Amino acid sequence: MTAKVDGKSDTLVFFGATGDLAHKQIFPALFGLVRDEGLNMPIIGVAKQSWSLDQLKDRAADSVKTHGGDIDCDAFKQLLNLLHYVNGDYNDPDVFTELRKEMGDAKRPLHYLAIPPVLFSVTAAQLAASGCADNARLVVEKPFGRSRQSADDLSAILDKYFSESNIFRIDHYLGKEPVQNITYTRFANSFFEPFWNRNYVRSIQITMAENFGVEDRGKFYDETGAIRDVIQNHMLQILATLTMDPPTGQEHEALRDRKASLLKAVRPLNAHQVVRGQYEGYLTVPGVCPYSKVETFAAAKFEIDNWRWAGVPIFIRAGKMLPVTIAEAIVEFRRPPRETFQETVPESSGHMRFRISPDVTIALGARVKKPGDRMIGDDIELILTRQPGQDVPPYQRLLGDAINGVSELFTREDIVDAEWRIVNDILDNVTPVHTYAPNTWGPTETEELIGSDGPWHNPVLAGNK
Repeated sequence: MTAKVDGKSDTLVFFGATGDLAHKQIFPALFGLVRDEGLNMPIIGVAKQSWSLDQLKDRAADSVKTHGGDIDCDAFKQLLNLLHYVNGDYNDPDVFTELRKEMGDAKRPLHYLAIPPVLFSVTAAQLAASGCADNARLVVEKPFGRSRQSADDLSAILDKYFSESNIFRIDHYLGKEPVQNITYTRFANSFFEPFWNRNYVRSIQITMAENFGVEDRGKFYDETGAIRDVIQNHMLQILATLTMDPPTGQEHEALRDRKASLLKAVRPLNAHQVVRGQYEGYLTVPGVCPYSKVETFAAAKFEIDNWRWAGVPIFIRAGKMLPVTIAEAIVEFRRPPRETFQETVPESSGHMRFRISPDVTIALGARVKKPGDRMIGDDIELILTRQPGQDVPPYQRLLGDAINGVSELFTREDIVDAEWRIVNDILDNVTPVHTYAPNTWGPTETEELIGSDGPWHNPVLAGNK
């Protein structure tokens, strides 16, 4: 096992080069790195498709063109010049012998496993046996297991051949500019800290909504569900970003240490804190079991057992076939301790809203006086920032960080374990699945879940009010 690798990686090897993830994310990210950051190192694709190098280059061209890139520019031509291809079965040692030769005199390779987790073990073992893992970094894609135990088993496999400091676990949400904006806004402004606690915060709501169904991913989704797909990872990362204590020091681990500490303080969910739903029509999607009980929607109530957040309920909901495609978090403040102007101030008047997608918005909800003689008010929002955003795509940012050995935006073994600990007891069919109509905000049972801590804040896109 190699100690922490220092310096920039000098060769990139990505397994699953002919797959869907490579087409949707990796090739566009590599193109962006060549164009924007001058990436100039061998890029070796590995797959079992009996392709030629020219076929891989055609696939790269289709990928970049499909995702809005210019395949006639010098940067794309440079990307093609950097591409190599190794074909074969991951169980075949000869494939890795050939890979070692293709790597030439690489001293700090980066291996990216864009393949199903079931192949991680054999691939990592072959990398080690062939010498390809020497002084190497490893990037792995979620899902990091299907439960706490399977995640632990997966980590144990990877730890045989790579040190934790050289393993980069991608959760692409951490590479999103709006998510980093939450961290920056919280800790770059001193005025947040005095009221960012149980004394002033009434509740927190985090919503990730999609107005489409599972489409052509029926088989995958029916083995996963909303809790495993987005709540256990993306949404818990947002929860941690909103509620963690300020990081101390300049080390990359400082931020991850704070997230780990926060997530370890979140109580494990029980069946009374979760509502699962399934949209009407899901059972007819190709690849879906006709009797499936997999959730396409989930809402949950979380509690944090620490001094800052004790007693503050945090609600997360995520689902498909909802009214809009949007993701945002609302931090709702407590009402004033008395009604100074003899009017009832709504519970939701004071809040901070962080829009994650489709735009980057930070807004402050406040109550202001209506014009006239009477001391009565209206609820308004002060938009602090609203950017359509020409952001660096998450995969481009994360892949660039992995090449440079910067781990801050990647999740860590203890963080993954803490996330699975939180949801482990409510996975699969512990709770009933309630049917909901498309274009609604999920099952009506979610109103019972939020109860007096509500109402739910249903996000609205500009122009759709």
